[in-house]
Amino acid sequence: MTLVDNQPAPQELAKARKAMIDSQLRVSGVNAEIVRERMSAVPREDFVPEAARGFAYMDRAIPLGDGRFLAPPLVHGRMLEEAAPGLDDRVLLVDGGSGYLAELLRPLVGSLEAVTPAQALEAARGKGDFTLLVIDGAIGQLPEALVRRLAEDARVVTGLVARGLTRLVVGRKVAGEVALLPLAEIGIPVLPEFAVPKSWSF
Repeated sequence: MTLVDNQPAPQELAKARKAMIDSQLRVSGVNAEIVRERMSAVPREDFVPEAARGFAYMDRAIPLGDGRFLAPPLVHGRMLEEAAPGLDDRVLLVDGGSGYLAELLRPLVGSLEAVTPAQALEAARGKGDFTLLVIDGAIGQLPEALVRRLAEDARVVTGLVARGLTRLVVGRKVAGEVALLPLAEIGIPVLPEFAVPKSWSF
């Protein structure tokens, strides 16, 4: 019996990574050099199921199982560019299930704590001191448990879902509250843990 290996060769994946930078990020206005450097250096194929490695650089979300997805490359490129992370940042990342965005961010910031959506909903302990919150997915609402973990003037980068549309949004914590500003409609996997509770209608 002969086994046929259908997995893409490393050189093919390297070419796909370069094509992602040139044909998805650059043409969509993602111009920050550090963003392109990180997304060139981190192999997306290492963060998806083995059967999906050949699709890792396509302009679409990749199913990870259990209802989780790796967002399209442009989503992570835009999030990184809008976050503008620095070595003085203490970052709280709500991971969408892949670990990819954490790997992109880690060398760019002073400290990084990655939590699951469920952990993000737990009551905050201690004083909020995170200067940057990044949520790898689209939320219906920003829970107070996360807001309390942020320092005053902390930045927020996330997706937001409303009326079936997802948008990239940014915000800043001022006087204990976070206001979110929509930037662009873009396909972002939804995190059901942050859905707006359904209300009764008559």
